[in-house]
Amino acid sequence: MNKAILIGRLTRDPELRMTQAGTPVCTFTIAVDRRFVRRDESSNQPTADFIPIVTWGKTAEFCNQYFSKGRLIGIDGRIQTRNYEAQDGTRRFVVEVIAENVEFVGSKKDNGIDTGYNNNSGYNNAPQESQEPKAEALGPNVSNEEIPF
Repeated sequence: MNKAILIGRLTRDPELRMTQAGTPVCTFTIAVDRRFVRRDESSNQPTADFIPIVTWGKTAEFCNQYFSKGRLIGIDGRIQTRNYEAQDGTRRFVVEVIAENVEFVGSKKDNGIDTGYNNNSGYNNAPQESQEPKAEALGPNVSNEEIPF
């Protein structure tokens, strides 16, 4: 099974191109925060991974039109590896995610744009309820501090 599900922020605006056959292809990179960060400041460990994403067809056009740098998005796709020969004659190896589904995560307000847009129900000016699970729903002996997400 080859399945990748990622949530991250775009590091730059998506780039839309057309293949010679006229098929839209959009590429961009998302920064995905690591769940656990090393606390040792001298280690210079990165706190995020930068994942290259490729979308095709209508999905590519959607990404180009609605996504921009800094936007928090969700990706559902597959990991693909490929290699090619660069202009300087060296062999290059690439790992990227081919996104089959993309979506907004959070509201525009969460992304620094306060328009009242809510991804779950279209246009909505009502404040959002917290998506944090309630400890009571997990059982009587579980506290919110024990929830891993």
